[in-house]
Amino acid sequence: MTVTTTSRPLASQLRNSGLGWIPESGDQFCLDAAEFEGEVFTVSDMTIEPHDYDTGTILGFNGTTEWALDSVALENTLWLPREDQLRELLGSTFSFLLRVDDMYVVEIDRGGEKLRFDAPSVPDAYALAVLGVLSAQTA
Repeated sequence: MTVTTTSRPLASQLRNSGLGWIPESGDQFCLDAAEFEGEVFTVSDMTIEPHDYDTGTILGFNGTTEWALDSVALENTLWLPREDQLRELLGSTFSFLLRVDDMYVVEIDRGGEKLRFDAPSVPDAYALAVLGVLSAQTA
């Protein structure tokens, strides 16, 4: 089964809008470092495991022999949320997901106001809707 996540630009917008991340097994992320451009990592209890310390969360790379990366601070990562995680973040504001031609449309109900967000992928349509919800919370 292929896991679909939001695009890197939208994931960055979500992070910049204040969306936090508590890593769990199965989550995907990339690193904010040029040498890892295009690399996507998956949190796994066996290979990449979150460790919580007083100073913050560190993602430990267990048993990686291909390259020398032991751990990375959470603030140096970019979470790539899956569509199910984004849908859950929408909560009761979520109305529906619809495919229209080659686009996906997510509609939310924000206090009686119906808002629609469309994108070429389901995770990106959900991400745009989450950004719509977050922008209302900060306004």
